[in-house]
Amino acid sequence: MSPPPPPPPPSSRSIDLLPLATFTPDLYTRAWQSTPHPFLPLLATTHDKTVTVFSLATFSKHSSLTGGHSRSIRSCAWQPSSSQSSQSLRLVTASFDSTAGIWTYNPSASLEKPITSPSQNNEEEEEEEEEEEWEFSLVLEGHENEVKSLSFSPSGQYLATCSRDKSIWIWEHLSSGGDGDQGEEEEDWETIAVLSEHDGDVKTVSFAPGFKRGKKHDGRRYGSDCLVSGSYDDTVRVWREDQDGEWVCVAVLEAGIGTVWRVEWEGREREGGRYQRFMTAGAEGGVKVWELREEDEDQDEEGGEEGGVSRWGAVPNRMRQSLREDWEVTGELPKVHTREIYSVAWSGESGLVATTGSDGLLVVYEEDEETKEWRVRAKVEGAHGPYEVNHVTWCRRFDKGAEGRQEEMLVTTGDDGVVRAWEVRIGEN
Repeated sequence: MSPPPPPPPPSSRSIDLLPLATFTPDLYTRAWQSTPHPFLPLLATTHDKTVTVFSLATFSKHSSLTGGHSRSIRSCAWQPSSSQSSQSLRLVTASFDSTAGIWTYNPSASLEKPITSPSQNNEEEEEEEEEEEWEFSLVLEGHENEVKSLSFSPSGQYLATCSRDKSIWIWEHLSSGGDGDQGEEEEDWETIAVLSEHDGDVKTVSFAPGFKRGKKHDGRRYGSDCLVSGSYDDTVRVWREDQDGEWVCVAVLEAGIGTVWRVEWEGREREGGRYQRFMTAGAEGGVKVWELREEDEDQDEEGGEEGGVSRWGAVPNRMRQSLREDWEVTGELPKVHTREIYSVAWSGESGLVATTGSDGLLVVYEEDEETKEWRVRAKVEGAHGPYEVNHVTWCRRFDKGAEGRQEEMLVTTGDDGVVRAWEVRIGEN
């Protein structure tokens, strides 16, 4: 009997998770999610009927968004913009009151204004300042139950919202010409699709990041934007816009992890123009990696290798839109969590993945470049004491301790109302 093969060699990097800071003040109520701005030192955290915006430079409160929703705010998203100025700041919130809210930031306010702990004498003054900074400019209505999650397309043109009512709504942001000398955009959003194919409440939606795509995804069959949804019905669905401008389901995937709590796209471009992968995290403590099975280029082009006839033959373009995409599981993270995984975050810088959940664990994984297997590289038990950890995200560091380096940290958000920053120390063994 031959001996078993030796285990694959360990990575040459060591990874440690170290407490970095706790954002102040504590929120003293269950906090659901923290979302960093794409390029500004701001972090928006949803809790109760409020969004608290923290400064990533000082780990302290910057401002608050209040008065827009009648029930708790479950999640939020910053609208993408090519303009790195406060004039383009727009935050959208998803609430248990069945609506999504549009918030805009007053450009006259400073993004780096110092924030001190309020005293009884200046609480009223601080509330007035925050009302001037943020404006609740529009309510998006239509869902019949709680809005659980939302996501912007890379361009910021489309917004997807999902709900306990088993539906996904896609909204289009129609930019107005401005408002005279002020040059301010008016809020104009239009519902362009209502997707109702899930059999259970839809827990999560996520648009693919905006990278240059391969030739098979240049709009010849479907639009470039790709949306993935996860549901209580234990399935994942992939959606695209067809050639008639209709949003269609191009894949139904049996996740095999129970309720799908979270979908997370790969955050960086892949070699050879291959399409981004995504991960699904579920109620049974598992995380799977999904990849699009793509045909060979020479078989997909008109005038291909078979006597000048492509693999689609003479099928008219109008019929090709009903074709489906083939997504398959190509990897699985080691099963460390003993209960539900609520959140998974995939770094666009390092490629590391972090997970959190109801068991209080914070876990970091790394993919072996040669074997393509995933390994646990760091783990913290009781990241928020005895409380559940609802969300984890990768975030660029802006604090003085980063010393100007393009360094990332992790931010976790928990039932204890605490938002924590974690240093991810990567070194050589």
